[in-house]
Amino acid sequence: MTVSTMDLADYAANHGIRHFLFSFCDLFGVQRAKLVPASAAAELAAGGAGFAGFAAWLDMTPADPDVLAIPDPGSLMVLPWQPEVAWVATDLRLGEDLVEQAPRRVLARQMAAAADLGFELRSGVEAEFFLLDPESGAVADRHDSQEKPCYDQLALMRRYPLISSLLDGLEQLGWGPYQADHEDANGQFEINWTFADALRTADRHAFFKVMVKTLAEKQGLRASFMPKPVAGLTGNGCHCHLSLWSPQGVNLFHDPAGPLGLSPLAYRFLGGVLHHTPALCAITNPAVNSYRRLAAPPTLSGATWSPGGISYSGNNRTHMVRIPDDQRFELRLADGATNPYLLQAAILAAGLDGIERQLDPGPRLDTNSYTDRVPPGIHVEALPGSLGEALHAFAADRTLRARLGEGFCRSYEQLRRRQWERSQTGVSSWELWQGLEA
Repeated sequence: MTVSTMDLADYAANHGIRHFLFSFCDLFGVQRAKLVPASAAAELAAGGAGFAGFAAWLDMTPADPDVLAIPDPGSLMVLPWQPEVAWVATDLRLGEDLVEQAPRRVLARQMAAAADLGFELRSGVEAEFFLLDPESGAVADRHDSQEKPCYDQLALMRRYPLISSLLDGLEQLGWGPYQADHEDANGQFEINWTFADALRTADRHAFFKVMVKTLAEKQGLRASFMPKPVAGLTGNGCHCHLSLWSPQGVNLFHDPAGPLGLSPLAYRFLGGVLHHTPALCAITNPAVNSYRRLAAPPTLSGATWSPGGISYSGNNRTHMVRIPDDQRFELRLADGATNPYLLQAAILAAGLDGIERQLDPGPRLDTNSYTDRVPPGIHVEALPGSLGEALHAFAADRTLRARLGEGFCRSYEQLRRRQWERSQTGVSSWELWQGLEA
């Protein structure tokens, strides 16, 4: 949808919109918003809706001036469940300057860097979620108890009222949803929609999480994207499918002559992602609870479906990166706690470094990484074992920090380190998550 800034009021008049949600995503990925009446939309679109930055996770103090949220009309989405309200993502300003640590701004900088090189990142996400009892936190469907519940038709159809309403909503929004399924854990689901440029995917990812939680609440359920909400069950991944495209709309990752049909450019991008993985974990796996999902023991179903080391493969889901076809690769590292904008920004920053430095991803492994030994002569580096280890790697990765912006990195690291330190004083990962999840 394309709407100019000064047309918000006209759009409201022509489409029955009474209010706009001027929204932004803070550093922890929490959605923040103000409800703006249509009558005030044009004025606030021009001047910005004011927020106290300290009141959100933006690494500010009470003495800082208000941040002003300027809507990006191209992101506008009408709430399918409340069609008199439209959501619009905003970019944050402090005075005349953009807020450099704002996640959407961090992504915009990386996309501009890619554009300077003639690239556009296109991506899609698989945002898994659990449906839980809001009081006990247990799986809400007591009949959903199979040892291998993945694709269970009966469990899926018991949640038809919710899942179908989500699919219908995504259809109305024009995202191109194409499937929904019951995932590998009891009470776990996933809905897939068509890939797009990275900024649009991030906006949709942020909106999707709010949509799922809202519609679940309407049916007396709690939707959770927590990385590992139920011990013994598969955690919530956020697998990300990636490819670079030219301004002419050509997929630059595709090359029929290349290994598995991918181009040298794709492998250099992959080399950058693998090289920076320890530091990337601070963004892709940013919660204390994230490290209960990675390198975990087998679940009730027999497999965690999460990576344990830094490796890539063909169409093999036991490795951190899967190459499912000759168009893209799938990064299986991230989980449900990742910030939708920072996820895309960090991957793109790492991949561009791989391209510029022509980093080699090393040999492909086609073993079952859950059961097979690593072949002789090949080293597979372990993933960080805790948020503390990931933050240490993030602090040490000067190249990635320079690309993402040191100001952002300091702010992000400071907030996440405080979260890690609180966990070391006995605060549980569930309590920390409850304090962050909207």
